[in-house]
Amino acid sequence: MINRVILIILDSVGIGAMPDAHLYGDEGSNTLLNIYRNIENFKLENLEKMGLTHIVGLDEIKRNTLTPIASYGRLEELSPGKDTTTGHWEISGVVLDQPFPTYPNGFPDEILEALEKETGRGIIGNKAASGTAIIDELGAEHMQTGSIIAYTSADSVFQIAAHESIVPLGELYDICKKAREILRGKHAVGRVIARPFLGVSGSFKRTENRKDFSLEPTGKTMLDYITESSLEVVAIGKIEDIFVGRGITKAIHTKNNESGIEATLSEMRRDSKGLIFTNLVDFDMLYGHRNNIEGYGNALEAFDSKLPEILSALKPDDLLLISADHGCDPSTESTDHSREYVPLLVYHKYIQPTNLKTMIGFDIIAKTILDVLDIDNSIGNSSIKNLLI
Repeated sequence: MINRVILIILDSVGIGAMPDAHLYGDEGSNTLLNIYRNIENFKLENLEKMGLTHIVGLDEIKRNTLTPIASYGRLEELSPGKDTTTGHWEISGVVLDQPFPTYPNGFPDEILEALEKETGRGIIGNKAASGTAIIDELGAEHMQTGSIIAYTSADSVFQIAAHESIVPLGELYDICKKAREILRGKHAVGRVIARPFLGVSGSFKRTENRKDFSLEPTGKTMLDYITESSLEVVAIGKIEDIFVGRGITKAIHTKNNESGIEATLSEMRRDSKGLIFTNLVDFDMLYGHRNNIEGYGNALEAFDSKLPEILSALKPDDLLLISADHGCDPSTESTDHSREYVPLLVYHKYIQPTNLKTMIGFDIIAKTILDVLDIDNSIGNSSIKNLLI
């Protein structure tokens, strides 16, 4: 019997372009495969033992011929889009029928004017840009004028960058909350993101004080179902932000992957029933968006090195799932997310490993978790519990 599920999302660790990737300009994207291809002797020993390189899309690097210790497969997204909110909502059971709005040419004047009126600060930027590039371009002007830097990407985001010495964190977060209230209706972007930075002109650097302000999920999520069943939902990393605190009994905000892994291990060692839901964001934020192949690979190796400790911390009634929310291939010209399949690795101490092949819908994760925890729900997909337990 399973009483607790540990769900770890490796943010942006995609595993190959989906059939409709051409609609997003993402043909040929394969975040994980291209890291293997571009880093000599790259190996994720423990993830490979679980079955990672047996998944469709990684066939060319399959080296471990032994039977994997976990069940393995890949998931195809149903919702249109390739962003964090869309991916996590679908993982939790909410499938979108239309994408969040995007603004490749910047936001309309009505949005900017409303935000300027609410905050008393000017706005510069207002275009699609790399987060590191735009602070290099506009950071000095921001520091001279006090105007905030607003920008977007290929995703449905409104990002606000500000130097922590010019706009204190509390004020920046308050500005983002005001932007979140303005960006409703037809302009309801998936996330407003605070992007604080420090340094001087020529050497600006984003800090770890990023904060996301998401829309509230439009449907009932697995988090809601679990908490309504008087079980715990522990949210680690930016999970609380993505779900606006809904359906969460305990939230632990983390600065980086290392602290996220340690918080997950700490919670696993505690006696509890329900769900531990972790997002490890460094893969995406620090390396995918910056096209840093080497850094991305190092971050994957760091997680892989902690995997034996994670497996050892599992209790007999624990189920571990490892997946992702989209891709962000650091080997392509784009610095944006990529429309990719995501891996799914599932393990418990008595599992009979199964090739889960290709499954349609990230919401299979939610349906399966609720089925495993014996919670009635109306999530539309099918559970794969019978293949796991």
